[in-house]
Amino acid sequence: MIKTMRDAAHNYPWLLKSIMGLLAVAFVITMGWWGFGEQAGGPVAKVGEQSVSLDEFKRTYENMRRIYKENVKTDFKEEEFKEFVVGQLVDSRVWIIAAEEMGVRVSDADLRELIMQTPAFQKNGAFDPELYRRILAANHLTPASFESIQHQEVLANKARMIVRDSVALTPAEIAEGQSLMTRPQDSDPAKAADAKQRVLDDMLLQKQQRALVSFQQSMKAKLPITIRRELL
Repeated sequence: MIKTMRDAAHNYPWLLKSIMGLLAVAFVITMGWWGFGEQAGGPVAKVGEQSVSLDEFKRTYENMRRIYKENVKTDFKEEEFKEFVVGQLVDSRVWIIAAEEMGVRVSDADLRELIMQTPAFQKNGAFDPELYRRILAANHLTPASFESIQHQEVLANKARMIVRDSVALTPAEIAEGQSLMTRPQDSDPAKAADAKQRVLDDMLLQKQQRALVSFQQSMKAKLPITIRRELL
């Protein structure tokens, strides 16, 4: 089942992007009745000096569960899904550590733009400061604590982008991609060029995904990672 979910994330990259983008703002939907901060028993997982609290795990689990039920439409076992969720959170911490090692920084402008573009904080298509403060207060969060969460998410995404953007197709790969055009070329030169470009774009995307997975695995191999499954 976990493989099914991972395949879905690969086949529908927009879905994984949506899921990871919701991790930091999931409280808006389901977290009003949960507390925040570390609970008794310690963190669910630790990656180096980074930790994943039980609250964060529960928040993420409930929202990813909802998203998959609405979009992927596959049956799943609760225990396996919990493993998948904690794995995603561990991976997020790995990228935060990678960002720190890369010397990545997040400016106030980056953070402000992300928050202002969050639909939950918008009214009539525009950011509403009063709505923003009201939602945070209703969920026992201050702007400072929420912005700290978002800061880490932006940090991790910037590290992913650095790795992704370091990948390019070689001349040999480009030639191979062009040779994969098995159907007769369109009589319209513009359409034929577009078709070739789509093939190359798909090849580049796959190469970038392999690079991201490889980099992530190399980071995990050198980091101490502990998961307390009895708390899941």
